[in-house]
Amino acid sequence: MTTIARLPGIRIRPENPNHHLWNNHGTWFLHYTVHPTPLTKERVRRSLGTKDLPVARRRRDTFFAHLAAKIGKFETAPRKEAAA
Repeated sequence: MTTIARLPGIRIRPENPNHHLWNNHGTWFLHYTVHPTPLTKERVRRSLGTKDLPVARRRRDTFFAHLAAKIGKFETAPRKEAAA
């Protein structure tokens, strides 16, 4: 299991290798949803700058790997104690 698959907010469906990919007039985009607060959500679409599907998949995987590393750093950072 990859690091990405273990993150609760990133869903990967093995039966759909194009999950999170969207083709807009020949150019591949990455699309995903973030939840800045428990009551709101925001749909994000970013161009992957390619018309080649295998390149788009690699760029998507690289983006999510980078995101997973960023989240891992955030979660493992030591917390500061609140001042009394």
